[in-house]
Amino acid sequence: MHPYPFELRNLNWNINDTDKGDLMESIQLQASVNGLKGEIEIPGDKSISHRSVMFGSIAKGITRVTNFLPGDDCLSTISCFRKLGVKIEENQDELIIHGNGFEGLQEPNEILDVGNSGTTIRLLLGILAGRPFFSSLVGDHSIGKRPMTRVTEPLKTMGAQIDGRKNGAYTPISIRGGHLNPIHYQLPVASAQVKSALILAGLQAEGESTIIETAETRDHTERMIRKFGGVVETNNRVITVKGGQTLEASDIHVPGDISSAAFFLVAGAIVPKSEILLKNVGLNPTRTGIIEVMQKMGADLEISLHDDDSFEPTGDITIRTSNLRGTVIEGDLIPRLIDEIPIIALLATQAEGKTVIKDAEELKVKETNRIDTVVVELTKLGAKIEATDDGMIITGGSTLHGGTVSSHGDHRIGMMLAIAALLCNDTVTLENPSAIAVSYPNFFTHLNDLK
Repeated sequence: MHPYPFELRNLNWNINDTDKGDLMESIQLQASVNGLKGEIEIPGDKSISHRSVMFGSIAKGITRVTNFLPGDDCLSTISCFRKLGVKIEENQDELIIHGNGFEGLQEPNEILDVGNSGTTIRLLLGILAGRPFFSSLVGDHSIGKRPMTRVTEPLKTMGAQIDGRKNGAYTPISIRGGHLNPIHYQLPVASAQVKSALILAGLQAEGESTIIETAETRDHTERMIRKFGGVVETNNRVITVKGGQTLEASDIHVPGDISSAAFFLVAGAIVPKSEILLKNVGLNPTRTGIIEVMQKMGADLEISLHDDDSFEPTGDITIRTSNLRGTVIEGDLIPRLIDEIPIIALLATQAEGKTVIKDAEELKVKETNRIDTVVVELTKLGAKIEATDDGMIITGGSTLHGGTVSSHGDHRIGMMLAIAALLCNDTVTLENPSAIAVSYPNFFTHLNDLK
């Protein structure tokens, strides 16, 4: 089945397929939009979906996961754990994971292919570091360019044997785990993936490990440990975890992904005559930087928090067309919205005045160099935007026009450009749109639902 519809009637999209295979080389987008109106149930959070499979696999008992995100990245995580001997059933409405604890993982007969998923490979390395067997991990072309030393070096310090291209800096990577020593480690970069890898290794180490963050990052791993009956202490960016813990199965309902919601938050703010209700969105405080920035820029945005006992806070968000003003985004706020910066850049093109994004060097080692990619692709559509060493400067008030742009195989770039096309009177040709399926397989369908 083709991943995208050919006709999006309500938005008057004109999408022409240039490749009749399952993956499109490009699509043509031309929209005549008289406001975006309606409601969307945001698909499950990608970060939490990954972790639900991982923790269900290393816990003892049956874990049931609802609202799991069936994007390519999360499916790669399922594939890897099946190769590690975990029984995972996929029903229409839930995943059923039969966990047997850390010790239930088995040496894989095949190479573990993480696809495009940086979360999968980095967190999986933390798990495999404590397992007394050999594994090999690979990924796609993008993963092959992403730095792994930030994970492999501290894991080697703990006792794991790791090798790979350029001494374990890049995939393919091989790892033989086993006995781990605890670690006291200050993270050189603000990275939830690195932090999580070390926490997962620390759960298997002999003794107490301490990980110190330079800035607060998303805390889904810490919350997940507690949800599965484990203990992890956090105090002023210092995380302490004891080894030898046994995790017990727990049912998980995955909240909607705020990183996916961000595209519709921005669309609702910048497309005239719009009002969109986004339902069941995850509102973890370590992820709500996008909301704080939009509020600071003057967005007409309302939040209704859900009152329940969920381990992750959730709520509904209403966004309306807004008069926006430029702002400065920097410092500790950056890790809380790092994945949303591409769509924030588009938002800033429609604000009054300049927006400056600083301290975002981490964007250079995502699926693409997102600083350069955002600047190049939005410039093609008429935006006034320039790259800096650690971010970008956007001059607002831009009138966007059509053109040929590319996702460069980066799902967030692809979705950002599709939202940009809503503002263009001329046709936008988006190359490699299939990358969007990594995190939001029904993205265009949801656009079509906004009448």
